[in-house]
Amino acid sequence: MDVDAGHGAALGRALPTSSPGDLTLSQRLRSLLSFPGGDDDPVSVLTRTHRSIHPSADAAVLRRSYAIAENMHRGQMRKSGDPYITHPLAVAQICAELGMDTTTLVAALLHDTVEDTSYTLEALHGDFGPEVTHLVDGVTKFDKAFYGKIAEAETIRKMIVAAGKDVRVLVIKLADRLHNMRTLDARSPASRARIATATLDVLVPLCDRLGIQALKRDLDDVVLYHLEPDAYARIAEHVQNRPGWTDYLADVSAKARVALRRQRVSADVHARPRHFYSIWKDTVSGGHSVPFDLPRIAVVVDGPETDCYAALGAIHGRWRPVAGRFKDFIASPKNNLYRSLHTTVTGPDGRLVEVLIRTETMHRYSEYGVATGYRYPKVAETADPAGDQLTWLRRVLEWQQETDAAQFLASLRCDLAEAQITIFARGHAFELPGGSTPVDLAYELSPQTGDSCLAATINGRLAPLSSQLRDGDVVEIFSENDGHVEVEPGAPRGPRREWLGFVKSSQAQLQINKYFDDKNEPGISIADKVRLGRATIGLTLRKHDRGLASEVPLRRLAEEIGYPDLETMLVAVCERNLDPDAVVEQLIALVDHPD
Repeated sequence: MDVDAGHGAALGRALPTSSPGDLTLSQRLRSLLSFPGGDDDPVSVLTRTHRSIHPSADAAVLRRSYAIAENMHRGQMRKSGDPYITHPLAVAQICAELGMDTTTLVAALLHDTVEDTSYTLEALHGDFGPEVTHLVDGVTKFDKAFYGKIAEAETIRKMIVAAGKDVRVLVIKLADRLHNMRTLDARSPASRARIATATLDVLVPLCDRLGIQALKRDLDDVVLYHLEPDAYARIAEHVQNRPGWTDYLADVSAKARVALRRQRVSADVHARPRHFYSIWKDTVSGGHSVPFDLPRIAVVVDGPETDCYAALGAIHGRWRPVAGRFKDFIASPKNNLYRSLHTTVTGPDGRLVEVLIRTETMHRYSEYGVATGYRYPKVAETADPAGDQLTWLRRVLEWQQETDAAQFLASLRCDLAEAQITIFARGHAFELPGGSTPVDLAYELSPQTGDSCLAATINGRLAPLSSQLRDGDVVEIFSENDGHVEVEPGAPRGPRREWLGFVKSSQAQLQINKYFDDKNEPGISIADKVRLGRATIGLTLRKHDRGLASEVPLRRLAEEIGYPDLETMLVAVCERNLDPDAVVEQLIALVDHPD
């Protein structure tokens, strides 16, 4: 991955309150690396963290994967001057703090070996099997020197496709980016801004969609640190100098516990301060001149979700609720399946206090999202909303095949847009990007409904198809095929080109473009070109009555003729920049005459 400065810290359970420039972990790692055989070497730190969550985890495989990673990266340094191994070790530590399984940690330790060293996917497969190989391959980038501007988009597409088979690919990528973001100080200001902006555009909303708030909070804060350093410093000063804040939250929590006990609701109550980015966002959106930061507590009930509403009654019975500040994300979960009750009350001393109310299971899923099943396997056995959490990913996989790399990345950004609205139609709730129209909804219902959409009502009133929908709107779509709207003879059928001027969703944009440009085949992806190049080499070898027992000779040939890896050479064969017959002749000569 990105080779940048090497100081930073792995994900911690507490909310981040110190600067991402903290050198503590880097200093500790450097000292630990000096004593690889001691009791406190880096692998012991990682193993202790992992076994604190998974007591029966296999420490031997972690040590073996670390040894290979350390050996392959030996001599490589980060821009800070730290040994490169500190990066994969920190990524594995972040995954361990999340509670991921041993396979994920092994892949995290090895995630840069195939990209940055001579270690091959074939060797990786032989050493650690198909699961680890798939995870490492999923986060391995395409070479920018050979693929140019499309390399980033194609890399993200490859990662998303790999995540369709195993979502742990995305967890490793997010942990990798978090550590890289925490260690950007050795880069130029322009480079820091570029990487932080790219993180904010794609990876932060991706983390949010996966529901991993424990990771997203850290990503949010470190992005703010690099993009808005002055604002970050002001908020840091505010957080460090809140007079009486701790005592006030302790008092609120104690009084809330009394109110809950009176209503016979068993619950844990604790302070839940906002992280820096959340404070900054509310400050900016509200136009406040000083950081806007309300005290906040979380009520985690020990019982069924109906107890959440009983707890809400107890809180509202104790303090007066603020009108318009109640949200029920249990009845209507967010697009990442976050579930909780949110309310704001006028607490002690007349101060506004935010209150979050949820069950223990909701709390765990709100923190760890798709990682919950790995951290709490028994919880996943009884309730696993994380499966539904990936519905959006399956939708992305459906339309990614119909776009070129640039269109794919643009559509993904749109699909992951933080501003989402919930629309109700045909008795179901649909999540759409903010600013969507009835046409976007029609295509969400089905491509056929979208293509034949004629009219719509919003909350019972006929409205133009270009009308922007609002959160909670109830919409009815009328199409050519349902018989409710008469179509004049000779009137044009199908979608209108002008719809492209106002639709917001990727689904609508892609389907309308496909309707008008059906003869244009989407650009073939790099991954497809790799497969076609490999098949071409195989067929050409057959003409010589030859075959390959492994890809080692191919990789040696790619290196000899100046390609960064085998995949890039196979793309060149597919694009006919390399003649397959010439490649096979060189390959046969290399195998028959290795000297």
